[in-house]
Amino acid sequence: MYIDSHCHINFPELAARMPEILGKMADNKVSHALCVSCDLPNFPGVLELAERYPNIYASVGVHPDYEDTPEPSVDDLIRLSNHPKIVAIGETGLDYYRLEGDLEWQRERFRRHIRASRATGKPLIIHTRAASEDTIRIMREEGAGTDAGGAAGVMHCFTESLEVAKAAMEMGFYISFSGIVTFKSAKDLQAVAREVPLEQMLIETDSPYLAPVPHRGKVNEPGLVRHVAEYLALLKDVPLERIAQQTTDNFFNLFKIMR
Repeated sequence: MYIDSHCHINFPELAARMPEILGKMADNKVSHALCVSCDLPNFPGVLELAERYPNIYASVGVHPDYEDTPEPSVDDLIRLSNHPKIVAIGETGLDYYRLEGDLEWQRERFRRHIRASRATGKPLIIHTRAASEDTIRIMREEGAGTDAGGAAGVMHCFTESLEVAKAAMEMGFYISFSGIVTFKSAKDLQAVAREVPLEQMLIETDSPYLAPVPHRGKVNEPGLVRHVAEYLALLKDVPLERIAQQTTDNFFNLFKIMR
């Protein structure tokens, strides 16, 4: 079995097709999916999906790309995460790729998410793009990760260097690979994936984006996460069953979900 550790099935192009989405998950042996929150106005829809379907879980958080959106306080995040189907805080982090100017608001938002994670004991889902140095620095300053006494988490849709991966793993974070790792152009990322231990690895779709080969360019969905697992098995020269079992175990362990 496989698990999609990060998707956005609440987005319109997927939410309108939930019976089909769930059916394709079953056909591809994808047992569970984590629907990840991007902002507070759409959080009720994320939670509703998790409440409706037993094999769907959810998070609460505000994406670093979302500038003109209600800003969450630490108390907001703590309160909204107090639900058995909300298993994580995020996605949060830093993204200097799309936005310019004074991004201190982004860094402060990230710090609040880390503080909420520490207060609740729920792991962080971290997004970082063109901002890895500040991301790791703030994680350390705020005590993210098990070594600092906080909750662990995951570096989702990882595209950074091996050095960044090692820094995150030292803090107890998992490294999650999306369909990007299957792209022919992703040689550097593939080299990183070879070095990341299976014990600290997750797989995801980040759907509806980043469909893996052989579906690149199409709308992505949780059922396609098996292609990420298949590629990683070839890349790391290990049996596919080992990738499936270890990433599934990692998911349940990280998010403290009873089987």
